[in-house]
Amino acid sequence: MPIPILAATIFCALFCAVQTASIAIAMTRLRRKVPSHRGDHPPVSLVRPLCGIDNYAAETLRSTFELDYPRCEILFCVAAASDPVVPLVKDLIAVFPAVDARLLIGDDRVSANPKLNNVVKGWRAASHDWIVIADSNVLMPRDYIQRLFANWRVDTGLVASPPIGSQPCGFWAEIECAFLNTYQARWQYIVDSFGRGFAQGKTMLWRRADLERAGGIEVLGKEAAEDAAATKIVRGAGLKVRLVDRPLAQPLGRRSASEVWNRQLRWARLRRASFLIYFLPEILSGGALPMICAAILACVFGWPGLVFILAVALQRNGVAVASGWHVLALHPLYGLIRDLMLPALFVAALRGNDFIWRGNAMQVERMRPIRMAEPLRPRILELAAVSRKRLRALRARAS
Repeated sequence: MPIPILAATIFCALFCAVQTASIAIAMTRLRRKVPSHRGDHPPVSLVRPLCGIDNYAAETLRSTFELDYPRCEILFCVAAASDPVVPLVKDLIAVFPAVDARLLIGDDRVSANPKLNNVVKGWRAASHDWIVIADSNVLMPRDYIQRLFANWRVDTGLVASPPIGSQPCGFWAEIECAFLNTYQARWQYIVDSFGRGFAQGKTMLWRRADLERAGGIEVLGKEAAEDAAATKIVRGAGLKVRLVDRPLAQPLGRRSASEVWNRQLRWARLRRASFLIYFLPEILSGGALPMICAAILACVFGWPGLVFILAVALQRNGVAVASGWHVLALHPLYGLIRDLMLPALFVAALRGNDFIWRGNAMQVERMRPIRMAEPLRPRILELAAVSRKRLRALRARAS
């Protein structure tokens, strides 16, 4: 068998094996039962930074007041009193007078990250030792806090949840669902299953003492993204980031092409800036290369090309189907468009450093290959020394 065909065969087989493993991981994680509330969970402060009116804002913010957790204070944080979300929050506080909820207004400039600046006042005002930071567009189930605590272990420093797209409206919202559900969440759970979970800013459960020991809430400003800084802080303390077993929904509503592209590009540039060694293999994680290999094999062996390629594409939807997430009959088409976008996003992430977040111009550190490779230098030298030693041993045996 010619080497190119053999390589295509091996790559397709490996890809299918990884897909099958990811489906198994998702099914195993999602079949775990969330423990019922036993009344022994500690008081929690729930901090929700707000900025503008998101799609389904009334539903997502109302879900904060309907949590089945008796000892929880809610702190809504807004940078400016003129923000259009303020009247909505005030109305909800009036509708639920029995809920311990407050609206905090102000902008503490502790970093270049507007979201972190908005969160700081909530963190400082929190009354309890356990603090949840949750984005405004997370739709919270009634057992939201119980789900977070269910994944806390002795060696845990943070519990997070990736967003799962729900209630999309329109073509580009379906594309975003394809990014969130059958690509990003899938890989996050694979990595988390090997004990290398990454924090996700959508939801983060902290033990206050852990972050205060690292220098306080302000240290999250050391990275352009607070969740990247959180991951490094937790790992630096010898603890682990864990993901909830059942990811939390983010209602999408209508999305435009530019919104989807800009959001994915922002996340890609943040990943590149904070975790380059994990970002670089992403070029192999999409479906474009496997489908090219599938087309080659179909052509060589005379198989029906379109059917074979669609079979590979359909397998990528297994996680969403097994997990009960949003999937339509046209999802293979949305997945194909996503896979065609991934290489372009990868190149764009490498070439640029700026992005826009809710109207704020931000920038990540530009690539400096020598500086970025410096932490790998000891490992490279160690590997080179071992390789030289083995080469000398082989030469000695040969002589």
